[in-house]
Amino acid sequence: MTARDRAAAEDPVVIVGMAVEAPGGIDTPEDYWTLLSEQREALGPFPTDRGWSLRELFAGSRREGFKPIQDLGGFLTTAAQFDPEFFGISPREAVAMDPQQRVALRLAWRALENSGINPDDLAGHDVGCYLGASALEYGPALTEFSHHSGHLITGTSLGVISGRIAYTLDLAGPAVTVDTSCSSALSAFHLAVQALRAGDCDVALTGGVCVMGTPGYFVEFSKQHALSDDGHCRPYSAHASGTVWAEGAGVFVLQRRSGAVRDGREILAEVRASCVNSDGRTVGLTAPSERAQTRLFGRAIEQAGVSPDDVGVVEGHGTGTRLGDRTELHSLAATYGVGTTGRGPLLGSVKSNIGHTQAAAGALGLAKVLVAADRATIPPTLHADEPSGEIDWDATTLRLADKLTPWPARDGERVGAVSAFGMSGTNTHLVVAVPDRPREAK
Repeated sequence: MTARDRAAAEDPVVIVGMAVEAPGGIDTPEDYWTLLSEQREALGPFPTDRGWSLRELFAGSRREGFKPIQDLGGFLTTAAQFDPEFFGISPREAVAMDPQQRVALRLAWRALENSGINPDDLAGHDVGCYLGASALEYGPALTEFSHHSGHLITGTSLGVISGRIAYTLDLAGPAVTVDTSCSSALSAFHLAVQALRAGDCDVALTGGVCVMGTPGYFVEFSKQHALSDDGHCRPYSAHASGTVWAEGAGVFVLQRRSGAVRDGREILAEVRASCVNSDGRTVGLTAPSERAQTRLFGRAIEQAGVSPDDVGVVEGHGTGTRLGDRTELHSLAATYGVGTTGRGPLLGSVKSNIGHTQAAAGALGLAKVLVAADRATIPPTLHADEPSGEIDWDATTLRLADKLTPWPARDGERVGAVSAFGMSGTNTHLVVAVPDRPREAK
């Protein structure tokens, strides 16, 4: 063990606050848990207030011979809700801001409040901001002259998503926006963990955000025949036929344990491992690699100092696409399905409830693990009554979460893992340990 490894073990990074927004009007961790525990699906029709040409969208996919686009997705009802005056932003500039900037700023504030930190007290301090996001075509082209010209260059810049938070709260630590496509949130989380360990900051805000400016991703995946046949996302199911795009966001507050204890923060979870790698060359640029995923999972378990038997739940990427699910299931079975007690972790994916939130997917997956551990209950993955036949479930200790299941603590904690993979080839995996506390004391 290196000196840095010893320091990480002796004073680990911990999560002390969180905030989430998800489809279905979800804007608190408590509401998120209610959605999961009631086994609800929060998908709905395409929004009609964004200027999208929906009739042409649905007709076009059929006319061109692509996979039909269903009128279902996971959309944030709060995407247009923003109080610019509260953050000292003019109404004209607020309209020019990508909604992802607005949502990320709002959630950063809420996450700090959730941790018991007054955002105003952070001004001038070494607080880092690491956010995962992707460019999703908001606003007019910069070559167009419009009422919002002059604000668009900052309003639509990916880098300004983290920079806007740092500027508004006067944070003096690193401000970094990360785009590794659908693994962006956990890639950003990994960088935040590393920054805290290196002393680049004392507190870090991290997570991911996704709000679609256009339905372009639906069109592209229609052309690739990778959208769900019926508009429902079925991770790890024998009937999985494609993914369903969605929006969402999750922001977390991180500190070293010593700082959290010193400041009297409630510790939501300890980060046991945070690992990132790349697929390298595969059969195609966006094709996943079973070898890379298996290596990643193994390294995370080793770094976390746990065995597959110690992990209660794996929140997988689980897009509901045939190639993606097949690759992931093989990798998970090779790593988490080889326990010696006969009881491996339960596998699930929140995409069955809310759809694929793209750059925010890992953040919403992590939030699911935290609220589930807090309630000592693992929620089921929907639409998976018949598990995928890609692996032999009888030959593995990995099991699919198909019902509400008690999650007992082991040695005073619950250990969960979270995955996110990007079409960029960047794979991420996180292992966290949530301390067991009586529910009444929270």
